[in-house]
Amino acid sequence: MVDTVRPTTAEERDARTARNGGAPTLEFGRRVPYDSYVHASTLHTLQRTLSGDPGEMSFLMVSQIMELYFGLLRHELEQAREHVRNDEVWPALAPLRRAALHLEGLNAAWQTLRWMTPADFNTFRDLLGEGSGFQSAMYRQVEFLLGLRTKSLMRPFKGTTAYGELEVALHRASLWDEVIALLARRGHDLTPGLLERDVADEHEADQSVARAWVRVYRDTGPENHLRLLGEALTEVADRFGDWRYLHLKAVQRTMGAKSGTGGSNGLAFLQRSMSRPVFPELWTSRTEM
Repeated sequence: MVDTVRPTTAEERDARTARNGGAPTLEFGRRVPYDSYVHASTLHTLQRTLSGDPGEMSFLMVSQIMELYFGLLRHELEQAREHVRNDEVWPALAPLRRAALHLEGLNAAWQTLRWMTPADFNTFRDLLGEGSGFQSAMYRQVEFLLGLRTKSLMRPFKGTTAYGELEVALHRASLWDEVIALLARRGHDLTPGLLERDVADEHEADQSVARAWVRVYRDTGPENHLRLLGEALTEVADRFGDWRYLHLKAVQRTMGAKSGTGGSNGLAFLQRSMSRPVFPELWTSRTEM
């Protein structure tokens, strides 16, 4: 029998507190309710290092924490996308603001790896084989949601269950696609055919979208929720840019310009990736504001 979390009412909680004299409940059944909800006992079985180096546990666990954050970001960005698709601009702000805060937590995780010198990393690097963060399917999901699509980066997942999910995500409208469609529905004059372009292709910044954002930002009225949306999106893009930069610096610090474990040219690959901005028209429009 699987233990589940049993809901309680405020009255039950108050009665238990009175019964315990303010002390916490210490007697449970086969499983502590906290573990039934968080599954902490399962989480703590997933750290299986490959070497005897004590620092590898830090590297492995931080990598797993980042994976959890990627999943959380996908959840928030999908919520925001759904609200934007339904013309619900105000409700879209909450998941975007949460996403920006989650990115701050994700970025902070890099700081806990600052101890790792090239010598430290080299003690277990070869044991990773061809394993690389480059192969994170959840990170690709986040990129696709943000509008950063590179179909060739799906190749490592062929033959895995992740490939089908990535294929769907690649061809589905991104959060940014939905934002552009929203601008059109709100009366902004966009380039003809812009909304009919293949969503699975990457695109250069479109001047009509940039001009639309200039008009949005010039309206400083309190009811201009599109302006608030623009700032919430900018915060997400800014924090995501921080993550990419911190990733590059971590690689530079631990392995310089050597080839990556996944076969890429490491530092140079990350530098090229950083040149592709998230929500590009939000940035180009600022020149005219």
